[in-house]
Amino acid sequence: MNPIKIITDSTADIPMELREQYDIPFIPLYVTIGEQTYKDQVDIDTAQLYKLVEETNELPKTAAPSVQDMINNFTPWIDKGYDILFFGISSKLSATIQSANLAAQEFDHGRVRVIDSGNLCMGIGLMAIKAAQWASQGFSAEEIYHKIETLKSKVRTSFVIDTLKFLHMGGRCSSIELIAGSVLKIRPQILVKDGGLIVQDKFRGKKEKVLNNFYQKFVSENNKINSDSIVIAHSSDLASAEFLKNKAISDLKPENIYLVEAGTVISSHCGPGTVGIIYIEKDE
Repeated sequence: MNPIKIITDSTADIPMELREQYDIPFIPLYVTIGEQTYKDQVDIDTAQLYKLVEETNELPKTAAPSVQDMINNFTPWIDKGYDILFFGISSKLSATIQSANLAAQEFDHGRVRVIDSGNLCMGIGLMAIKAAQWASQGFSAEEIYHKIETLKSKVRTSFVIDTLKFLHMGGRCSSIELIAGSVLKIRPQILVKDGGLIVQDKFRGKKEKVLNNFYQKFVSENNKINSDSIVIAHSSDLASAEFLKNKAISDLKPENIYLVEAGTVISSHCGPGTVGIIYIEKDE
C-alpha cells in the first residue's frame, strides 16, 4: 500500500502549527486587488488585504488554482510514490474542485482522489486533519475517502458577518439593505448548507448581544456536538473570537479548541469582523 499525502487548498485555513503537525501542504487560490494578483496566504495576509481595500476602495476578486497549478503540486508526491487525497472548497463556491479533477486525470487511476468538501475554512480543515489521523492509523486512501464522504454531512460551519460592505461591494446585497443594515446594526448569520451559503438568521444590536444569540442558536441548542475538536474562526476580530472560545471551553470542555484567522480568499467575501464556529456532530 502506498503512503498517503493529504493536501488541501488554501481556503482550509489550517493554522501553521497544525499543518506542520499533520504534514498537510496547501495549494493557494488567488486574490486580485487593483492591478496586483497575490497567492492566498503566501504573498499576502488578511491584515494587508484589508489595508489595500481601504486604500483602493475596491473589492478583491478571487480565483481558483489552474489545472497546471494542481499538476505541479501533485507531481512531486506522485513521483515519491504517494497516493494523494486532495480536499478543496465546495464546488458550489469555487472552480477549485474542477481544476483538481482535471489534474487528477493526468495521473494513473486512483493515485489522486479529489474530495469536494462541500465546505470552507476549517470545515475543510477538520476533515483533512481527520484524514491525516486515519492515514497514520494505517487506513488506505480508498478507505479514508469513503470515511470522509460519510463524515462530510456531520461538519457544521456557520458565521456572523459584522459589516454588509463587502457583500454590497460584491453585489450580494442592495444599497438599501446596506443602509438599513448599518442603521439597524443587522448582522446576518451565514450557514454552510448542501455546499452553498444561506442566511440562517439576522441578529440586531451590539456585538456582544449578537455573539450571545449566535452562540445560543448554533451551539447551546445543539446537543449533538462532538467536543473532540471545536474551531473558532475570525477575520480580523480576535476579541470576538476569544469571547466565543471562552464560552465554548466553559460549556463544552472540548479536547481541542482551535482559534483560526481566515485567510485572504475567505476574508475577501466575508469582510472584517466576521466570526464563526465550526464543529463536527456526533454519530447517531
